[in-house]
Amino acid sequence: MTDPLARLAEVLARVEGIWGSDELSALNPGDLIAVNAELGTARRLIEGVQARVASEIARQSRPELGAGSLAKMQGFRSPTALIASTTGTSQGDAARLVQVGDATTPRTTFTGEAAPPRHPHVAGAVQAGLVGASAAAAIIRMLDRVAIRAGKVAVERAERMLVDHAPGLTVDQLNRTILRIEAVLDPIGVEPRETDLREDMSLIFREEPNGMLVITARLDPEHAAPVRTAIDALVTAELRARHDGGPDNAGGIGGVDGRAVGSPLGGNAGDQDVREADRSRRTIPQLQADAFVRLIEHTLGCDRRDLPLGGATVIVRIDLADLENDTGHATIDGITAPISAATARRMAAAGGIIPCILGGESDILDWGRAKRLFTPTQKLAIIERDGGCVNCAAPPGHTKVHHIRWWARDAGPTDLRNGVLLCESCHHRIHDNGFDIRVDGTGTNAIVWIIPPAHIDPARTPRRGHRAHYRLAS
Repeated sequence: MTDPLARLAEVLARVEGIWGSDELSALNPGDLIAVNAELGTARRLIEGVQARVASEIARQSRPELGAGSLAKMQGFRSPTALIASTTGTSQGDAARLVQVGDATTPRTTFTGEAAPPRHPHVAGAVQAGLVGASAAAAIIRMLDRVAIRAGKVAVERAERMLVDHAPGLTVDQLNRTILRIEAVLDPIGVEPRETDLREDMSLIFREEPNGMLVITARLDPEHAAPVRTAIDALVTAELRARHDGGPDNAGGIGGVDGRAVGSPLGGNAGDQDVREADRSRRTIPQLQADAFVRLIEHTLGCDRRDLPLGGATVIVRIDLADLENDTGHATIDGITAPISAATARRMAAAGGIIPCILGGESDILDWGRAKRLFTPTQKLAIIERDGGCVNCAAPPGHTKVHHIRWWARDAGPTDLRNGVLLCESCHHRIHDNGFDIRVDGTGTNAIVWIIPPAHIDPARTPRRGHRAHYRLAS
């Protein structure tokens, strides 16, 4: 029995020991979480074994084998079709298994000698059940793209860092980290990729039979930034109006002077009460749709000045040396994909965009207990460090700076190291459930850790805050 299969048997034995013959509903919360974690490990181990099997099926189905190809002998035109059919997945998933298997299986050289896997760190993590096939494939694709320009040493270091960092992340979170690391490994490739993205921009309208208009937009980071910033600002204004419990007299998404969006008249008081109740139940996607419509309405009647954008501004961040030398890359608040230094310079020349140059002089960021509320300058610095809500990654406009050590209870100072960005929901969730927050380091490069309570994780393993995932690319 191979090591992965032996580990799989151990994991399933642990699941049986925790779960036993009890009904699932009878498990206490700690045991339920433990079962879920063990099953996650089991799934990743199975995917690792499947990847090796898929790679071998592909090897025995090489085109040069002709009619002797394993896939053709089984009645399939390709190995991915065979794998997809027998595993109940798509051919895309099957191709990903083959890719992972090829990169993580020990090789044989042309001289017949044994050689290690092409990506040994990914191979070790896959075989240990730490990384699943989707995450492994994402890492492998990026490393293969940059291999020639980045060099063997840098690629090996990035592979090791990503593998160490991947456990516990969703594939989406890992992909965001991979984007940033790819920009560091291959800065020359950022600008060509931007060109490809600009050429792929589109806006498509499709009307459904029931009258709904479906709008599908694909925008590159440069052009997506102002759109997202404006919509986030309008949604933030609406959420704050809800939280304050007052009427939307600031002209929020709900309307102007009491009128609902899209309604030419305010209506009577009873209608207004119904509209207010309806607004309180609207989800974030619905609020974003309201904001989009509001922006278009404002453009059509631009003599009005009623959009509560609250000084919303696109912020482009770049190191001073990269700006001066036209090297490296920049980032845009709220947008995952990095941009080139040339694009950052072009955006900085546009209106409504603030270039944040890192590495120069800055204002005083620590006030001790001289002030209770964090200043705008402090919040900008904390936004640079945290990138948004450290727990759920909500955009900065949806967050407030909270004291880690409380001002009143713990005599916590209003300092950069004692402030953290949290949205209202995560703020309550973290406090109510006993989570702790720790900041390692100083300044905007410090790392924020979220530490679960013992009843959730007996080991209290720290979890990286939102932007801390990207510090790997530094």
